[in-house]
Amino acid sequence: MEEFWVFGYGSLIWRPGFDYVESAKARLAGYHRSLCVHSFVHRGTPERPGLVFGLDRGGSCVGMAFRVEDSKKDATIAYLRERELVTHVYRELVLQIRTVDGRRVRALTYVVDRGHTQYAGKMDTASAAAIVKRSHGRSGANVDYVRNAFEHIDAMGLKDHWLQEVVSRL
Repeated sequence: MEEFWVFGYGSLIWRPGFDYVESAKARLAGYHRSLCVHSFVHRGTPERPGLVFGLDRGGSCVGMAFRVEDSKKDATIAYLRERELVTHVYRELVLQIRTVDGRRVRALTYVVDRGHTQYAGKMDTASAAAIVKRSHGRSGANVDYVRNAFEHIDAMGLKDHWLQEVVSRL
């Protein structure tokens, strides 16, 4: 039986919210991490949307891979669907990732749906920071989310100059 993995690139890096037996830095090819999703629930509201990360097409993304034991697979998928698919701005896909030690594994991954009304696309740092500064949702302030993401991405040894500029404007 194939092992069950989950790929995290945003808040799943620091707050997966499910039990796992192994974690490893991993790279997903074909998608990049982008602050490209208007949050209507967790970090904003429909009236005052926040911004959260999505995997957008092109490039690659280094994040965290989490291996979940088989007995917890169904519960983990149910939890992630409740967390990530609230408004269906993400598509749930199983994609190949490569762990830092060279293993190629298939992982459950959430990729932004560019056709969804919440897709924000690419924006300049000043516009992104202005949205983040004013937004708050069910899971807290948008500023806290973006700063946490930046700190954890930086702690992984990754450089994201665009995100660093957004954080400096907060």
